Amino acid sequence: MPNVRIPTPLRKYTQGREEVTVAGDTVGSVLDGLEQSYPGIKERICDEAGKVRRFVNVFVGEDDIRFLDNLGTAVKTSDEISIVPAIAGG
Repeated sequence: MPNVRIPTPLRKYTQGREEVTVAGDTVGSVLDGLEQSYPGIKERICDEAGKVRRFVNVFVGEDDIRFLDNLGTAVKTSDEISIVPAIAGG
């Protein structure tokens, strides 16, 4: 099962865990599994249309899913998925 790295602002949903393991063969199915295990977390990652929010970046390894197949990006059990909130500033 892929490991999912959870950013600090979302750890309140994972009982403080910075990394969790969730079954799935695509990023979308992993996020669905994440929501089943940790209710409320997916709405912080995805918008009402089910797409990754603009200010959230999701990576499989070093690759941004926006440059792959978005939520349809295939994952292997050895993959690490990172959820990274965008930081604004000037």
